[in-house]
Amino acid sequence: MCGIVGYIGQREKARDIVIDGLTRLEYRGYDSAGISIKTKDNKFDVFKTIGGVDNLYNILPEDLASGHIAIGHTRWATHGAPSEANAHPHVSMHGTISLVHNGIIENYETLKTQLLKEGYVFKSETDSEVLVNWIEFHYNRNYSEHENDLSNAIRLALRDVVGAYAILVTETHYNQMIAVRKSSPLCIGINDDEYVIASDATPIIEHTRDIIYLEDDQMAVISLDGGLASNPDIHILDIENQAVPLEVETVTMELESIEKGGYDTFMLKEIFEQPNAISNTIRGRLTLSAEDDLMMGGVENVMPQLLRAQKIFIIACGTSWHAALIGKTIIETLCRIPVEVDYASEFRYRKPIIKQGDVLMSISQSGETADTKAAMEMAKEKGATLFGIVNVVGSSIARMSDSGIYTHSGTEIGVASTKAFTGQLAAITLIAIKMAKQLGSITNDNYADLKRSLALIPKKMSAVLLQKEEIFKIADEYSKPEYTDFLYLGRGINFPIALEGALKLKEVSYVHAEGYPAGEMKHGPIALVDENCPSVFIAPTDKSYDKVLSNMQEIKARGGKVIAIVTEGDAAMSKVADHVIEIPKTDDLLTPMLTCIPLQLLSYRIAVNLGKNVDKPRNLAKSVTVE
Repeated sequence: MCGIVGYIGQREKARDIVIDGLTRLEYRGYDSAGISIKTKDNKFDVFKTIGGVDNLYNILPEDLASGHIAIGHTRWATHGAPSEANAHPHVSMHGTISLVHNGIIENYETLKTQLLKEGYVFKSETDSEVLVNWIEFHYNRNYSEHENDLSNAIRLALRDVVGAYAILVTETHYNQMIAVRKSSPLCIGINDDEYVIASDATPIIEHTRDIIYLEDDQMAVISLDGGLASNPDIHILDIENQAVPLEVETVTMELESIEKGGYDTFMLKEIFEQPNAISNTIRGRLTLSAEDDLMMGGVENVMPQLLRAQKIFIIACGTSWHAALIGKTIIETLCRIPVEVDYASEFRYRKPIIKQGDVLMSISQSGETADTKAAMEMAKEKGATLFGIVNVVGSSIARMSDSGIYTHSGTEIGVASTKAFTGQLAAITLIAIKMAKQLGSITNDNYADLKRSLALIPKKMSAVLLQKEEIFKIADEYSKPEYTDFLYLGRGINFPIALEGALKLKEVSYVHAEGYPAGEMKHGPIALVDENCPSVFIAPTDKSYDKVLSNMQEIKARGGKVIAIVTEGDAAMSKVADHVIEIPKTDDLLTPMLTCIPLQLLSYRIAVNLGKNVDKPRNLAKSVTVE
């Protein structure tokens, strides 16, 4: 959701680092942006605006001092519409405390009512303004001219707070910054003379690779009160005010991974990065020798639990949920273990029957999805083994899991997931192949064939991407006002790809699309079919081929236009469909990693043709850290 950045350091460059950091984090929210800079006369210069970070930069005075301490925010709106008043940072009523917040304070109305009785006046509709004033209320009640007053006030205030938060707080009395998290990510980059604090590592890596990842209910107190000529000092404390040892990790993320690298958009760049991303997922894990086992320490750690599991639950949200549906087919086909797939947001509310020994797999690009984390906590209480499949190293879900694997897809900036999705499919496939080998549920020949087929996927992805211009020409035909509805249809393992294709079109173009099992199309959705409702069939040559061909003919008989994703050399589909996009032949279980790519390119091109910002789709954010 929202992105927060803070800087505190010896050098006077806080403004520039925070603004640059917000630009890196804009994929987390772009409804509004703001910055608060502590001045030399111990006040706050606060600037806020509707829209993105460019708008914020344009309103900053040319002679604005940079400062040693600053916090900034790019917002995805929850409480209160996007407006200058609702934008962060928020400053307390008496002007002593400035705060940025990512998360949701669930009981803010109760706290606000109490503050109103105390004479507080509010300028915004946000829960975050309530929080900064609630902290100030405790601060003023306990102020004793001691530098620990702010941290004590925050600790007291948060005892009354229900919800999720990552906050950065500064004050007028002392040169310090305090960072606290609960269920929302926050990390701290460490240099000798400065600290950069942010929602994730992307704003930090150009300054330092040494990072502390705060855990839930931990507070970082960073102080310059030894004097601006001395290095800042940091202490990590838990909720009981006990010191926590500093655990510094070195991140390997490359700066180039968060740049566009010559592409017009991050989305297009990340679509074309998929061959390399898959290579990274399988590198060091996949050996082609028939005798060699797959090398995945994170799977080995819980292999006994995986092999003994009576049921595997897979939970996820959004695009990751589509990966979970595909994962169900792969695991059940290869391993013969029942798999149940749930939306993480619904999992807790249906009272799932979880038994001791069950395994809960969580799939998440960011590793910070709030609904997924909450579901994991419930499953843990019931005795399930937690297994994580995540992309972001050091993320909350990775740390919550008993074990798991990283997809190593690289940083994904585009809000609409592409390479992270195919990386998840590759990771699930690796896990299932390894499990099947040890279970003896596949033959040695099948084991070897699957490994060889998976190793060839990056090359075959590249072959699909070479058809970009042809796919764009098809998209151009359907980028017209009359095409307001699309049907995406598939069967078997490619039905989730129909769901994913429809989602991509909705996300980036705002054109309505519906994914449906092709065999169920005649039970309702076929009523939508006319010359202005194109149908996109995911129709590789597999065991459902003949039935999909029949479904396609039913669409054509009713005047519908058809775009078909087919296996190369397919003649029958080409005679029926209006447009055909070919993919190379591969094992049926691996086809989703290829069939999804034309759909990504179609959605991208239609959105661009319609004038949409594909990297910043309206109302969406990359990481959903609130429930």
